[in-house]
Amino acid sequence: MKVTVVCVGKLKEKYWRDAIAEYSKRLSRYMKLEIIELADEKAPENMSDAQAAEVKEREGQRILKNVKDDAFAVALAVEGKMLSSEELAEFMAKKSVGGVSHIVFIIGGSLGLSPAVMRRADYALSFSRMTFPHQMMRVVLLEQIYRSERIQRNEPYHK
Repeated sequence: MKVTVVCVGKLKEKYWRDAIAEYSKRLSRYMKLEIIELADEKAPENMSDAQAAEVKEREGQRILKNVKDDAFAVALAVEGKMLSSEELAEFMAKKSVGGVSHIVFIIGGSLGLSPAVMRRADYALSFSRMTFPHQMMRVVLLEQIYRSERIQRNEPYHK
């Protein structure tokens, strides 16, 4: 299976880049992993709702250009469905057995995902009702994908 993570914003701190590199290395045993970093929009501190919508729309357009038509798109969104680690493992296994060869996980910018991205998504996944920085969410997502692979194979790690 191929997994692509499309994310808005760059990793600035070395510790985030190191964590991503570690999980990317671990996941390379199980899948082809691609991480696509997109520039975030510069947003004024006190923007109007219309300005915020425009920022999300521009980021959304960049995201959608990187989601292939045949990919199964999973949007990370606070309003999505929450799954346990075991349920995520089962979800990914069912997709693979069901013929899905490419899953794209989408992490939006600081304002979230545009309505167009949410419409394109085949599934909305929530890790919590809380909001997390996109850098941290990227690490948490990769860790959970790695954990899912280990669970599916009954390999030690999942405790």
